[in-house]
Amino acid sequence: MPKYAEEILAAVTELQRHPTAEQVFMEMKKEHPSIAIGTVYKHLNALAEEGLLHRITEPGSPDRYDCTERHDHLICSRCGKITDICLRDLTEPIENKLGQKILSYDLRIRYICPACREQEEKDHSIEGGKQ
Repeated sequence: MPKYAEEILAAVTELQRHPTAEQVFMEMKKEHPSIAIGTVYKHLNALAEEGLLHRITEPGSPDRYDCTERHDHLICSRCGKITDICLRDLTEPIENKLGQKILSYDLRIRYICPACREQEEKDHSIEGGKQ
């Protein structure tokens, strides 16, 4: 594995919060102050292409990276927070419906996270109190 690749892979796993390339870069700089952000991007892209990392792409947001262990994601439509959720594997039902084998699938459930929902309730109660 090329220089830094193993450490970048470990950083994504250790950060456990679906880090962006910028967050991985900041983590890598702790041990390698001279590392360039381009190097981090290059390795993240290569690791994703090799199937060693999962890239999560959302319109209007930077790509995030995750381990490849089978799981799905909850994505807050307000703040963009991504949370892992483990649901049953849907490969077999999808293949049965299609009548053919699939390579993979990516389930993303959009919702309003508890923190954003709480903020909305606070905002509504403040607006409701104004006369």
